[in-house]
Amino acid sequence: MSTAQLYTKYTRVWIPDPDEVWRSAEIIKDYKEGDKSLHLKLEDETLYEYPVDLQGNELPFLRNPDILVGENDLTALSYLHEPAVLHNLKVRFLESNHIYTYCGIVLVAINPYEQLPIYEQDVIYAYSGQNMGDMDPHIFAVAEEAYKQMARDEKNQSIIVSGESGAGKTVSAKYAMRFFATVGGSASDTNIEAKVLASSPIMEAIGNAKTTRNDNSSRFGKYIQIGFDKRYHIIGANMRTYLLEKSRVVFQAEDERNYHIFYQLCASASLPEFKDLGLTCAEDFFYTSQGGDTSIDGVDDADDFEKTRHAFTLLGVKESHQTTIFRIIAAILHLGNLEIQAERDGDACSVSSEDEHLNNFCGLLGVEHSQMQHWLCHRKLVTTSETYVKSMSVQQVVNARNALAKHIYARLFNWIVQHINKALHTTVKQHSFIGVLDIYGFETFEVNSFEQFCINYANEKLQQQFNSHVFKLEQEEYMKEGIPWTLIDFYDNQPCIDLIEAKLGILDLLDEECKVPKGTDQNWAQKLYDRHASSQHFQKPRMSNTSFIVLHFADKVEYQSEGFLEKNRDTVYEEQINILKASKYQMVADLFQDEKDAAPTTSTAKGTSKISVRSARPVIKAANKEHKKTVGHQFRNSLHLLMETLNATTPHYVRCIKPNDEKLPFKFDPKRAVQQLRACGVLETIRISAAGFPSRWSYHDFFNRYRVLMKKRDLSKNDKKQICQTLLEDLIKDPDKFQFGRTKIFFRAGQVAYLEKLRADKFRAATIMIQKTVRGWLQRVKYKRLRQAAMVIQRYTRGHLARRLAEHLRRTRAAIIFQKQYRMLRILRAFQRVRNATITIQAFARGMFVRRIYHKILVEHKATILQKYARGWLARTRFHRVRGATIVLQCYYRRMKARQELKALRIEARSAQHLKKLNIGMENKVVQLQRKIDEQNKEYKLLNEQLSMLTSAHSSEVEKLKKELVQYQQSHRGDGNQLVSLQEEMEHLRLELEKAHGERKVVEDSYVKEKDLLRKRISDLEEENALLKQEKEELNSRILCQSEDEFAQNTVEANIQMKKELEEERSRYQNLVKEYSRLEQRYDNLRDEMTIIKQAPGHRRNPSNQSSLESDSNYPSISTSEIGDTEDVIQQVEEVGMEKAAMDMTLFLKLQKRVRELEQERKKLQTQLEKKEQESRKSQVIETKTEVTSDHEDFAYNSLKRQELESENKKLKNDLNELRKAIADRATQNNSSNDIQDGYNLLLNQLKSANEELEVRKEEVLILRTQIMKAAQQKETGKNMVIERESITTNASWPNSDKHIDQEDAIEAYQGMCETNRLLEAQLQDQRREHEDEVEALKNQVDAMKEELEKQQQAFLQTLQLSPEAQVEFGLQQEITRLTNENLDLKELLEKLEKNEKKLKKQLKIYMKKVQDFEASPVTVPAERRQHERNMQVVVQRKEKDFQGMLEYYKEDEPLLIRNLVTDLKPQAVSATVPCLPAYILYMCIRHADYINDDQKVHSLLTSTINGIKKVLKKHNDDFQMTSFWLANTCRLLHCLKQYSGDAGFMTQNTPKQNEHCLKNFDLTEYRQVLSHLSIQIYQQLIKIAEGILQPMIVSAVLENESIQGLSGVKPMGYRNRSSSMADGDSSYSLDAIIRQLNTFHSIMCDQGLDPEIVQQVFKQLFYMINAVALNNLLLRKDVCSWSTGMQLRFNISQLEEWLRGKNLQQSGAAQTLEPLIQAAQLLQLKKKTSEDAEAICSLCTSLTTQQIVKILNLYTPVNEFEERVTVAFIRDIQMHLQERNDPPQLLLDFKHMFPVLFPFNPSSITMDSIHLPASLNLEFLHKV
Repeated sequence: MSTAQLYTKYTRVWIPDPDEVWRSAEIIKDYKEGDKSLHLKLEDETLYEYPVDLQGNELPFLRNPDILVGENDLTALSYLHEPAVLHNLKVRFLESNHIYTYCGIVLVAINPYEQLPIYEQDVIYAYSGQNMGDMDPHIFAVAEEAYKQMARDEKNQSIIVSGESGAGKTVSAKYAMRFFATVGGSASDTNIEAKVLASSPIMEAIGNAKTTRNDNSSRFGKYIQIGFDKRYHIIGANMRTYLLEKSRVVFQAEDERNYHIFYQLCASASLPEFKDLGLTCAEDFFYTSQGGDTSIDGVDDADDFEKTRHAFTLLGVKESHQTTIFRIIAAILHLGNLEIQAERDGDACSVSSEDEHLNNFCGLLGVEHSQMQHWLCHRKLVTTSETYVKSMSVQQVVNARNALAKHIYARLFNWIVQHINKALHTTVKQHSFIGVLDIYGFETFEVNSFEQFCINYANEKLQQQFNSHVFKLEQEEYMKEGIPWTLIDFYDNQPCIDLIEAKLGILDLLDEECKVPKGTDQNWAQKLYDRHASSQHFQKPRMSNTSFIVLHFADKVEYQSEGFLEKNRDTVYEEQINILKASKYQMVADLFQDEKDAAPTTSTAKGTSKISVRSARPVIKAANKEHKKTVGHQFRNSLHLLMETLNATTPHYVRCIKPNDEKLPFKFDPKRAVQQLRACGVLETIRISAAGFPSRWSYHDFFNRYRVLMKKRDLSKNDKKQICQTLLEDLIKDPDKFQFGRTKIFFRAGQVAYLEKLRADKFRAATIMIQKTVRGWLQRVKYKRLRQAAMVIQRYTRGHLARRLAEHLRRTRAAIIFQKQYRMLRILRAFQRVRNATITIQAFARGMFVRRIYHKILVEHKATILQKYARGWLARTRFHRVRGATIVLQCYYRRMKARQELKALRIEARSAQHLKKLNIGMENKVVQLQRKIDEQNKEYKLLNEQLSMLTSAHSSEVEKLKKELVQYQQSHRGDGNQLVSLQEEMEHLRLELEKAHGERKVVEDSYVKEKDLLRKRISDLEEENALLKQEKEELNSRILCQSEDEFAQNTVEANIQMKKELEEERSRYQNLVKEYSRLEQRYDNLRDEMTIIKQAPGHRRNPSNQSSLESDSNYPSISTSEIGDTEDVIQQVEEVGMEKAAMDMTLFLKLQKRVRELEQERKKLQTQLEKKEQESRKSQVIETKTEVTSDHEDFAYNSLKRQELESENKKLKNDLNELRKAIADRATQNNSSNDIQDGYNLLLNQLKSANEELEVRKEEVLILRTQIMKAAQQKETGKNMVIERESITTNASWPNSDKHIDQEDAIEAYQGMCETNRLLEAQLQDQRREHEDEVEALKNQVDAMKEELEKQQQAFLQTLQLSPEAQVEFGLQQEITRLTNENLDLKELLEKLEKNEKKLKKQLKIYMKKVQDFEASPVTVPAERRQHERNMQVVVQRKEKDFQGMLEYYKEDEPLLIRNLVTDLKPQAVSATVPCLPAYILYMCIRHADYINDDQKVHSLLTSTINGIKKVLKKHNDDFQMTSFWLANTCRLLHCLKQYSGDAGFMTQNTPKQNEHCLKNFDLTEYRQVLSHLSIQIYQQLIKIAEGILQPMIVSAVLENESIQGLSGVKPMGYRNRSSSMADGDSSYSLDAIIRQLNTFHSIMCDQGLDPEIVQQVFKQLFYMINAVALNNLLLRKDVCSWSTGMQLRFNISQLEEWLRGKNLQQSGAAQTLEPLIQAAQLLQLKKKTSEDAEAICSLCTSLTTQQIVKILNLYTPVNEFEERVTVAFIRDIQMHLQERNDPPQLLLDFKHMFPVLFPFNPSSITMDSIHLPASLNLEFLHKV
């Protein structure tokens, strides 16, 4: 087979690639011999010419067929080379998530870096007893193969686990031991397998440490021999250890740690039993703080320490020994903190006797303080003649101290291993063993020292053993098949091993240099250069004279010679050891005693033998020689012992591969993988196999597979082996490409692929020939048949097409006509609509402009009228002044004339005759006149006094009126008509005042006393009113003070404490519930084939046996009853608990409508009241100013004022009572109110305030009517008539009339005129009031129309701004709102009519009954009457009896009920009904069972319901809608059981009708507890589903989505942006996707009636998860720690907060859970330079831990050249500021943490009798009771 036959077109090959190591390509042109290049097409469609080396003829590797990709065994590949192996591993690891793959006898294990569910007990049992190739590759398969070979061949086995640090060696060894412990469990009760597994925590604590590559790296090698008896049960175990890395005790590199036990002990130093150890945190000790961070992410050292102590106890280590172990470890830490002080120019040094750590060290080990202080700084030199004591330098003391610490730890390590072996030892005779070798893999670091040299030396030895074993197996296979064996050239690393361990090798030269007194590392390195410069495995670095390079089988490693001699000597001075031997603690002294050749202590038993336990370290005879044996020599001897053991066993190999250095799960780095495959010998195995005949077929399989290539005459033979030979000789001309064995055919690499190609070509040619012939015949037959049919079909089809065309033309013409008319009509309607709108707008606009002009003219006209009246008043005033002056002049003139006449009369009177005339009767007249004068004088004085008082009162009232007039003019400008009327009334009042001066005198006396009483009463009321106002203000101030000071503090502190305790208790309780649900789920999964009927807790009977149907009265429910006036609404709302109840939407809309109506009515009443008040004030002002003499006016005014004060006093008292009640309620209740009910509280307050306002206004209107109408009309007629009659009688003369008028006629005429005036005035006032009412009504209508027009204009403008889709949606919403209002109006009207109908029916029944009773004869037929009454009662009861809220069903219908209502119910089926309808139906069924007192029925129904809900949730465990639906129904059923339980605490908000629906016979408290548990489980499942949906979106949407375009600039590129790391398809999400998903969750939960409190808790949990996932990702990604990301992140968080506000969820606490993420975003944006910046960061980032702040600062990456990185000094400054914080140790947030859920009691306002059963539920078998 030539090369040209293989490298043809479409063949795929592998070419080298610098990034992916190997890259696939396809040949696009056949290759011919002599071509200089190969034309290829890469996977990204790029063309590439691959140069071909003509001399070496090196063509690229061929790629295996796809059928072979993903094979379990790499040796099954046809083309066996490095790219094929790498590609196969990659495909299995990434695409199939298979971490195990066979490579011949080697199991390749790739570390997935995450827990996989493939190590459970059932997996172990599945692999037990199976052949190695029967099942998928697994560590259990290798363990089973070793176990099977041990039992079959009775030969000891070994499992060698190797690999790099962090590749998973220790974990693989653990799983292998777990397999042996499970499959080969101990035959006795010694529980030895548990002890074997328990040794792991101890060895990890004392032998594992954190390195740069692995957080739990094993720093020693161990070989565990698990012993088996003849029945192959575990009887014991033994452990050997190799090369403990002692230098780690005293030195750790950056980012590495010491052994775990030191940090575990420091973490538990606060325990009481460790107080005397003197330990603090690990950062305080030199031996534990050199690596920097002393903690490991995700590792709790204190918890691991508890596991270590538990393992010690399980293995039988005494408490006293454990205490001594911990004392020794603590002493090592104190030893590292000794302060060594230099003296005398550094040649000597000392340790202070006051050194605290020296005291602790000596005290903990029980050694002499002074001796240890002395010998730490001195050494003894012994010569032949004498002994010297020499001081040491500081560096020598430090080295000696470190050597002592290492020696102590190594001795302790060996002691622990010995005691573990003792615990695992048994007296039963061991038949065989399986050894598990967990040894360090090949290591290369930046600085490689003595430890790495020893580790790589051990790996060289193991690789040599591996190569020889593989070579041996290959040779055995060839010899078994009888194939001539040719020597295969494979890599032999014996030269490298000789370089290290041979005579004068590296170790020999090192030991020799250690013996030289002045030997140094540099001299040793120079000797290496001189001795091994010519070796092919040894090199000298160019730039160093102290380093050397060894070319190992895996890679070349450069070692720094510094420290080699010191570590190899491991010098420990004998004087220090002698001090430790003299310790007062026996265990400490025993650690350093001489070791003898003795077997470990074992217990004896009859018929048993001992098992010798060999130490890994060679036994040394003398103690004084112990410390002179070098470490290298000891390690070489222990390694030889290990190789002897391995060579005596059958080895099984597990090669652990580290897929990436980032420890990312299922991420494959080809470069790292190839390095390890080369290092661990897998590729060497492949090369050895490929060098021979890697592909092997049995004759039978080959014959069956390739018989199509054989000729007919060959198939007639019976010898299949001969047939195969003939075929291969014909097909493959080169006989070296295959060999025939006894049972198999052996092929060279690539030959199977060539045979597959020939087989495929043969099949392809045969297939084409068959297809050609059959298809031709079929087509001819088909053609003839189709031709005949086609002619018939064409005839009918053409006719049909013609008819269809004609029909189409007619329809088209009709459609065009329809379209024309429709479009015309649509455009016409649109035009008319626009035209009408335009006309309306024009009309309103023009009206507005006209009204403005009218108001302007009206103001000017009123000003003119004011001027007219003012000028008239001035003219009249001037006229009165002139007239008064004229009258005075007339008076003076007339007085002068009178005096003259008096003088003449006096002269005449002196005459005697005149005197005689006058003296007649003079005496009597004189007496009468004198009496009359006295009376007139008294009356005159009284009238003068009254006149003066009235004048002063009048003047004051006039002034007051003028001031009020000015104020009225200022406040009511433009109201000219009222001003004119007031002026006219003033003039009229002046005239009446002048007329009424005389009339007031008599009336005033009679009412003085009554006025005094009224004034006194008014003053008392005013004082009381002032006192009440003052008390109200004091109470308000007291409330504010109390709420701000003591009350707030005490209550808030108490509430916070109680909430914390409640949250902790609830969290513990719900964790138990969660654990219970998990166990129950496990229980169900194990028994899926069984039907589980779980017995729920029982229930108790109540002593009450009352029936729940005692009353036949019909109470309408809230959802169907009429809401009449406001008082009824408030009463009903308060009865059903509006603060907590989920209000029915119908009721809510009705209430909204009623509130609007009440608001309009209140406005109307307010305007009417203002008018009445103005009129009353006007009348009061007129009455006060004019001081009308009529008594009824004063009485009406005083009564009205008194009534107003009393009503105001009553209102203030009510306010005071409400304030007192509010204070009491606030003092007794918690301040925490449910803000979700604020809308309902506001609604109630508005309704109450409207009613109170109505009551007050009604009282005022009644007072005005009674005081004005009755008093003015009744009392005026009588008393005024009397006064007028008396005045007319006294003034009988008519001076202005020339004629004499009769007195009676004048009185009658005056009365007639007064009556006429009163009638006319009453008619005028009525007409004016009607006119004003009409004007006011029209104004109200205009205002309402304006408001409606403004609303429509705003809506129209908003609609125009929206998109077309939003316009359509907005229009639909408007139409829905309008139809809803109309529907509500119609529904309300219907309910009113139904109510009236019911009332009329009831009245009719009552009247019919009365008529029948009246017609029946009570005397003649009493028996018939009684019978008739009984019959009538039965009939009436049947007619009046309504649905009582109970549903009856038969017992056999219960499964059908559960199926229709629970298991088969879809949420969409009840979406249009009452929310939580299934819960109500179930409760009504429970209530009927309670009513008939059937406890079995109650128990069965509740149990079936709970099991049905669990079944539904298990079936729909990823359906959010279904889970939310059943959470709402379960909570509602729980609320119903509480609300109708009969407990007073749950019935406070029930209506009387709801109280009738309570349970009567059973107490279902325990079932309520079960439902509460079920609700918690459903809630947790709901959260899990929601988190599973949201979690993939979070990082992309919150951190990576560029919400603000162009902000990031040059964005840092990370591994997420590389094409090799990106998943297929677009997996990016925007923040809108999360918000849409949150909207979906919210709408689902709200539509299904889930309690608002639970909805809030759900979103609090989800927002916590968003915060935790985003923050954790931020803490682990350097590419997103930048200023621009902080800005983007803050914007995204603000969008989430805005969503919370929009959904009214800001009180749920969800926003507070985002606080750490907000602070992280702010931290990225803050300045990070000065100490002030550090203080600002520390004060701002209170929700972030110290580790998180430092981590973000370390990860902060500038996005451009203008920014600077955060300095180390600034980070240290931050750490100094944050030292006082007690933050938790973990770096990342637990995004799976779940807050405890609370289900508050939420009673329903719906009564059971108002529930309607939809026909879609198929519940016809339920009967309403």
